[in-house]
Amino acid sequence: MAASFFNDLVQSLGERGRSLLGWSREAVRTGDLADIAEALLSRRGEASGVALARTLIEGYEAAPLETRLAFLTALADRFGPDEARLEAAIETYRRDPGPGAVADLHQAAESRRQELFRRLNVAPGATAALVRMRAELIAHLSARPDLRAVDADFLHLFGSWFNRGFLVMRPIDWSTPATILERIIRYEAVHAIDGWNDLRARLEPPDRRCFAFFHPQLADEPLIFVEVALTSEMPAAIAPLLDPERAPLRPKDATTAVFYSISNTQAGLAGVSFGHFLIKQVAEDLKRDLPNLRTFVTLSPVPGFARWLKGVSGTEEGGFDADEREVLAGLADPAWAGDPEQVEAARRVLVGAAATYFLKAKTDRGRPVDPVARFHLGNGARLERLNFLGDLSPKGLRQSHGLMVNYCYDLSEIERNHEAYAEKREVIAAPAIRKLARPDLPVRELADAS
Repeated sequence: MAASFFNDLVQSLGERGRSLLGWSREAVRTGDLADIAEALLSRRGEASGVALARTLIEGYEAAPLETRLAFLTALADRFGPDEARLEAAIETYRRDPGPGAVADLHQAAESRRQELFRRLNVAPGATAALVRMRAELIAHLSARPDLRAVDADFLHLFGSWFNRGFLVMRPIDWSTPATILERIIRYEAVHAIDGWNDLRARLEPPDRRCFAFFHPQLADEPLIFVEVALTSEMPAAIAPLLDPERAPLRPKDATTAVFYSISNTQAGLAGVSFGHFLIKQVAEDLKRDLPNLRTFVTLSPVPGFARWLKGVSGTEEGGFDADEREVLAGLADPAWAGDPEQVEAARRVLVGAAATYFLKAKTDRGRPVDPVARFHLGNGARLERLNFLGDLSPKGLRQSHGLMVNYCYDLSEIERNHEAYAEKREVIAAPAIRKLARPDLPVRELADAS
């Protein structure tokens, strides 16, 4: 009720402010969005500020693509730091580098975009709108590197607005409101959910759990959700877990919680850390309710493996001999997974290459190439086991030649593993995986995309 009252109040302020400014919605939509942004930065009144913020957001979302891109370009060109103020602050600091000068320099160095985004965020629904705006911006970055400064400002602010302290974890089950369940179906990014019956099979059985994290400003939009299977052992393949004909396990007989799907739902929050230990919170909640659980693991995809392997195996200098390159070339036809002879040949090549990929393949910022590995290692997991042919789906064969992995969340080691990764980029892995790595494979740095 309090939130509804506040939103109604803000909306009333916006309407009255727009009236005070003498603008109609239609008149504003035909104007220059960047000029509205300038007006928003220059105003001090609450009513006019809310009106301008709401007008700019509505205008942006109603505008055609070329107008929206022109506004994003203006953000890069016209809304950086105030150069005159920055130069003055630099000179003042040089003359007297005291705490006051440092504070002034810090404020002067901040781009005007950041203050604009903060002021836009007072409008009803603005947080979600700004997340959508960044999603659109990200789609332009490969062709428009000049917009990266705008993205950096979004990322900086979102890192504070979506701080772990603001997130709330909720269990998701078959009684959860349909609007949220629809989003779970839509946003599932690892193993697609084929409609309501498939979703029900993932939520209703006694050996299944699902948890989602929400932000107060996006109340019905899960930011990230985790699907869990309760099992009696660490799984090596995804098909048995998703089999609709399987016999459900009684929760009291389960010893292992398997996080088999973890999906981020908001493209505009890519690269924003929701805080580490999200999985730990899920594990601790499960352990509290089911004290018989002893092991907490993932069954994770390896989305970058096939692409990386193609890059290192394309030449004679790639570390693979002629026979191995022939085996790898045969993986282009997914039918190889049904031929026992080809399967065994592929196993000999892929397992060692995969261990090398996880332990040695790094980006130019020293992070593991694999994005799923970055997530779990950053959350304090240990790379526990490689599962050859763990995913025989077309997607699994295409992106990882069927490989899946288990990451283990040892609740007593999570903080230590996290610190090792955060401070030294150390990949914590089981000894069996380390023994498999091939020293003869060249490892080159790849561009860090996030």
